[in-house]
Amino acid sequence: MKHARGLILGAALAAVALPAFAQSVAIGAMEERLRERGLSGSGSYDILESLTTEVGPRPAGSPAIARAKDWAMAKMTSLGFSNVHAEPYSIWAWFKGVETAEVTDPFPQPMVITGLGGSVATPPGGLEAEIVLFPTFEALASAPANSLTGKIAVLTEHMGPNDSATGYGTANRWRRRGASEAAKRGAVGFMLRSLATNNVRQPHSGAMNYEEGLPKIPAAALSGPDADQLERMARRGKPIKVKFTLLPTYLPQATTWNVVGEIPGSATPDEVVLVSGHMDSWGLGTGAIDDGAGVAITMAAAHLAGERHPRRTIRMVLWGAEETDQAGDAYAKAHAADASKIVIAGESDFGAQHVMYFQTPAGSQDLPAIKTLTEALKPLGVTYNREPSKFGGDDIGHLVSLGVPQLSMRQEGAHYFDIHHSAEDTLDKVDPAEMDKATAVWAATIYALAQSGVDFRKAAPAKP
Repeated sequence: MKHARGLILGAALAAVALPAFAQSVAIGAMEERLRERGLSGSGSYDILESLTTEVGPRPAGSPAIARAKDWAMAKMTSLGFSNVHAEPYSIWAWFKGVETAEVTDPFPQPMVITGLGGSVATPPGGLEAEIVLFPTFEALASAPANSLTGKIAVLTEHMGPNDSATGYGTANRWRRRGASEAAKRGAVGFMLRSLATNNVRQPHSGAMNYEEGLPKIPAAALSGPDADQLERMARRGKPIKVKFTLLPTYLPQATTWNVVGEIPGSATPDEVVLVSGHMDSWGLGTGAIDDGAGVAITMAAAHLAGERHPRRTIRMVLWGAEETDQAGDAYAKAHAADASKIVIAGESDFGAQHVMYFQTPAGSQDLPAIKTLTEALKPLGVTYNREPSKFGGDDIGHLVSLGVPQLSMRQEGAHYFDIHHSAEDTLDKVDPAEMDKATAVWAATIYALAQSGVDFRKAAPAKP
C-alpha cells in the first residue's frame, strides 16, 4: 500500500510541475525516486504520531504548548525548512479542572459534562438549582425576561450533519451565545447538549463567549445520552434539580507561539504561499484529528513540494491558539506590513481524511495553472469547485481581512464531529492511507501555487 501511495503522490506532483506532453517522460525518469518515496509513504502519519505521542494534548498557554513549540521547531528543522522560529504573543488561557454533574432530585444519578472553554467556575462546592429545558436555541433566545431567575438553563437541541441547517456552523452559535442568552433571563448556570454527530457519553468541549455587560455564569457541555435522560425525566412532570461543579483555571495573561518555517523560492522568494495547521488542542484527547492531522498533512506536503524547488517561497505556520481564537489575529497584526507578499494562504483543520474538492479565489477558475492542477488531482478523486473560496480556515481569516487571497480544501468529514473536541480525539481514529491521500493533494497544490506566476489578487497571470 505504501508503494502505491508514493506512486500516486509522485505522479500528482509531476503532473502539476510539467506540461501534459512531458508528463509521461518525466514520470519514467522519476521512477526510482517514486519507488523510494513509495516505500516510506508521505511521512504525514509519522509526524502526527510523533506529536500526539511526545507532546499529547496541547491547550494554548499551557506547558504542553511550550513543548509543542519546541517539537515543531525541531521537526521542521529536521525536514529541511529554513528560517525556523517561534513568534511569541500574549493570550488569555483556560485549562480544565474538576468537572462533575449529577441529578439530585427527584431521580438522583450522575451525569457526564465538560466545561466550555472560557467558562467561569462554579462555587468550590458546586452549583445546585432547578433546571429549565429548552428543545431549541430559538426557544431559549425568546424566553421572557426573568423567566430563568435562579435556575440552570439546559439546551437539548441536536446538532445535525455538517451540511445541514443545524450543522456545526449553526450549532457553534448555540455554544458561543447560550450562556449569555440564559444569563439575560436570570439563569445562574447553562448546559447544552454536546455538539456532536453521534450520541456517545463523551461530551465535546469548545469555546464560548460572554456578552459584555451581562453576568458570567458557568457553562458546560452535557453528553448526548444525559441530555436525553433529562428530557425523559422532564416528561414525568416533576421539577428536576441538578448540581454541577466546574473548577477550571483561568489565566488573564499567558504565552503561546506561532511556529514558522520556510522553503525559500528559487526565483521569486519574496512571494509567499502560506500553508498552516494549528498546534493547540483542547485537553480531553490528544488532538489527533483537531488539529494534529492538519499540522502533519501540511508540514509533510510543504516538505515534499519544496523538494521540487518551486519559484515562490513556501511558508509553514503552526498556529498556537486557534481553539481560543487568538492565533490568527496575533499573526496578522505582527505581519500586516508584509501581508502583500503572501500570494495565497490555506489551512488544514478538518481531520485526517482525504480531500474531496478544492476552491481558489474569484477570477482564477479558468487560469491555466488551476486547470493543470485540476487535471493532476483527478486520479486522487478530487474535484474542483468553481465557487470562489470563502473559507480557508479560522486562523487565516485575519489575513484575508488584510487582502490575502485564500485557498479552500474540503476534506471528507462525515464523522469528524463524532470525535473533535472530545476525549475520543486520539491517534487510533486516524487511517494512515487517508492521511497520505490528503497529503498528496496538498503537496501537489502547494507546488502548483508556488510554481505559478498567478497574482490571485488580480486573478490573472502576472508572469509568463
